[in-house]
Amino acid sequence: MVYVREPSNRKAVFCFYLFFLVVLVGWYPQTTLACKKADGVIIAYVTSWTAVMPDPAYVTHINYAFGHVNDNFDGVRVDKPERLQALVALKKQSPHLNVLLSIGGWGSGRFSEMAASPGRREEFAKDCLRIVEQFKLDGIDIDWEYPTSSAGGISSSPADTENFTLLMHDIRSAIGKGKLLTLASAANGKYIAFRDIASTVDFVNIMTYDSGNPPYHHASLYRSPLSGGTTCEEAVAAHVKAGMPVEKLVLGIPFYGRGNKKEVKSFIDYKDLLKLEGFEKKWDDEAKANYMINRDGEFVLTYETPESIALKCAYVRDQGLLGAMYWEYAGDTSEGILRRAVYNGIIK
Repeated sequence: MVYVREPSNRKAVFCFYLFFLVVLVGWYPQTTLACKKADGVIIAYVTSWTAVMPDPAYVTHINYAFGHVNDNFDGVRVDKPERLQALVALKKQSPHLNVLLSIGGWGSGRFSEMAASPGRREEFAKDCLRIVEQFKLDGIDIDWEYPTSSAGGISSSPADTENFTLLMHDIRSAIGKGKLLTLASAANGKYIAFRDIASTVDFVNIMTYDSGNPPYHHASLYRSPLSGGTTCEEAVAAHVKAGMPVEKLVLGIPFYGRGNKKEVKSFIDYKDLLKLEGFEKKWDDEAKANYMINRDGEFVLTYETPESIALKCAYVRDQGLLGAMYWEYAGDTSEGILRRAVYNGIIK
């Protein structure tokens, strides 16, 4: 009797463990994917005019700046293509890394003329695919600053907003759903019909900086009497109101400060502003922003620190944004004071 029961018990135990294993195997990939989905993105803009190579351990995406609309209005021209190739080569040691070409930038024109023509749009989109395949990129980032505006010294048209939408649809059709399509956006959420491209793009990098110069903050998280034109909180709200899902928004962080021009140059990298002397560091607790004053108490510099970045990253997580981006990698110290702060705030 004992020997009869034993095989039966063993069979029951075996079936139990088999069932447990099947459940575990079925559950494990879903859990892994959920964790990956929950992880935030960190996008670093890396420029053609700097030489420093980024450390892939602290970023998930690199946006290479810049590519441009070519002189014929129907294709892409890449600044220093050999540097882009070197960035893509980082993927060999860091397979998680995504590298995109950012096309545009302040003062980069010919978008309006290209986007106004269906034929030129189509050819430009096809050339985006060529660039993606030639350089083995993970996608394209469009940095047209800004549709309908000639503030950057470029041509514009009232039809730019509508044509921007058509351009993004054309690029998506050309590169396919398997590649990333992103864009850089003004903090105020204007110029672009976000509701019309929400399902077309993967995410939006909000340029939540340059919203003021001393005596005002240029990238404050919240509003205070010292805040500039648009705060980070207001920028996110403007984009959501315009139709972009919050989970597709990426908050911009400047790795540079804005000076008063008289005592501190108007644009100063973080690594350089640390060397400034003769100024007192101040903290605006309402805006959650850093600034410096001179001996007369005058506001001379607006800038970021690891402490202000930590609060911005906490805001990103609390509000359900996708992650953070920064302009630009070379503005940081060699030790990576700011990039480590972003990484610790978003990923850890």
